[in-house]
Amino acid sequence: MTVNIIEGEKFAQMLVEGANNLSSNSKKIDALNVFPVPDGDTGTNMNLTITSGVKEVRAQTKNHVGAISSSFAKGLLMGARGNSGVILSQLFRGFSKSVEGKETITAKDLSKALDYGVEMAYKAVMKPVEGTILTVAKDAAKKGNDFSKHNEDVNELMAVVLEEAKASLERTPDLLPVLKEVGVVDSGGQGLVTIYEGFLAILRGEKVADSVQQDEPHMDELVKLEHHQSAQSHLATEDIEFGYCTEVMVKFEEEKMAENPFSEDGFRQQLDQYGDSLLVVADEELLKIHIHVEYPGNVISEAQKFGSLVNVKIENMREQHTTILNEKGSEPTAPKPSKSNKKTEYAVITVGLGTGIADLFKGLGVKTVIEGGQTMNPSTEDFVKAIDESNANKIILLPNNSNIVMAANQAADVSDLDVIVVPSKTVPQGLAAMLAFNPEQSLDENADGMNEIMKEVKTGEVTYAVRDTSLNGVAIKKGDFMGIYEKNIVSTGSSVQEVAKELIAEMVDDESEILTIIRGEDRTESESDEIVQYIEEQHDDVEVEVHLGNQPLYSYILSVE
Repeated sequence: MTVNIIEGEKFAQMLVEGANNLSSNSKKIDALNVFPVPDGDTGTNMNLTITSGVKEVRAQTKNHVGAISSSFAKGLLMGARGNSGVILSQLFRGFSKSVEGKETITAKDLSKALDYGVEMAYKAVMKPVEGTILTVAKDAAKKGNDFSKHNEDVNELMAVVLEEAKASLERTPDLLPVLKEVGVVDSGGQGLVTIYEGFLAILRGEKVADSVQQDEPHMDELVKLEHHQSAQSHLATEDIEFGYCTEVMVKFEEEKMAENPFSEDGFRQQLDQYGDSLLVVADEELLKIHIHVEYPGNVISEAQKFGSLVNVKIENMREQHTTILNEKGSEPTAPKPSKSNKKTEYAVITVGLGTGIADLFKGLGVKTVIEGGQTMNPSTEDFVKAIDESNANKIILLPNNSNIVMAANQAADVSDLDVIVVPSKTVPQGLAAMLAFNPEQSLDENADGMNEIMKEVKTGEVTYAVRDTSLNGVAIKKGDFMGIYEKNIVSTGSSVQEVAKELIAEMVDDESEILTIIRGEDRTESESDEIVQYIEEQHDDVEVEVHLGNQPLYSYILSVE
């Protein structure tokens, strides 16, 4: 049976099934990462990213492909984690732009949207590498575009797209020698294939693993989170600065819009002066606002400039708070000192995993350490939240992981504040960058100085292998320890101490002056003392510093300057 269009409900089911299939295969995708380290997380990152997108799809009530796609893209953007997640978000951001305003889509619309998604994803990557998810998406879209020129069946088109995506995935080892050496295909490309498999399954009616309908009323998940946090607050009632939870929904009217052109970003900035916990979401017809304010009338008046009120809900949070305390028979905690509204000039936001590493950064002047890094890449939204809460005029982001740089850049792009990313790819680089930070300098001057000092830092890591493999001519056994110098595995073996010593021998040369050891949670002080003794015996002119990082998975993180 020929099918010429995809309606909104069917499209939403495709997105949900694609996400479900990716979720079911995320661990297998993780296992495809080239390095056999325990933080190979492409599948995990893509799964968390697409799950964020599906949450937005579930909250979308319109049976409209353009609106559903826009909601999906928004969720992906804010939930994007790791390079693979950011690229996935850009693929569907372009897709969304292409189908904007379309209630249903044809085979040509679908192929055009896939093609535009590829274009946007390539633009988002500074130096695109072939043999990755980008190549798989590009080849599949091109095949679909050629097919749609002479066939209008969307089912057959999706089948062709999936077939080519699989074929392209099998070719990735021919484009990336490291994939061929290890004997795997690209993990990000595999993730995209699983999503497309879900799409085709829905089109063929083979499986509907989840419904896009919800039993509970449709409501923005972020709004529900705001209410939950307020209800569980341990502040004294009198400490609630903005007392009224205000939700307003407005239907746009052309006459009012002609007088007051609507800009989502501009309107968000306008409302920001009135309160906090602000959310502004708009589509072609409706504007939805959630905000905690002291004077709800101000918000209502501003919203009415664009159309007619559809729904208004105002709740007194002080009364709610008192009621909750009385119901639980509890007393409010002592009032906390009120936070100053005065902005600081600078805030540095970084990423780290391990209490010791967090302490090191804070000791150097970092304002916020986002928990994450090796085993959990922060999302774009995590960065945006930290930026918004920084209360600073200038913000510097230090990702400390090559797989987090794109999410940090994306957060800087979507933020209205003055944000710059210093693309540190390791914890030692981030620590070195902080030594060059000067609050008296401009953002650009700081970025230049921090980038320059990072060039002088060598990074080494000791972790363990999660599977047998062979890489760069080095045979690696599952469970063995590995010494990684920058991106290369230079030592392996069953003894963590010997592997660490061999790694240090590779890193230290005649020009080395300082070696810093950050000890992981699995290593003892006596073990790190043994490493220090080795360095003093072999390189008596090198100064050694030891810090307790308490980081998981990585026994030692080493820095040579």
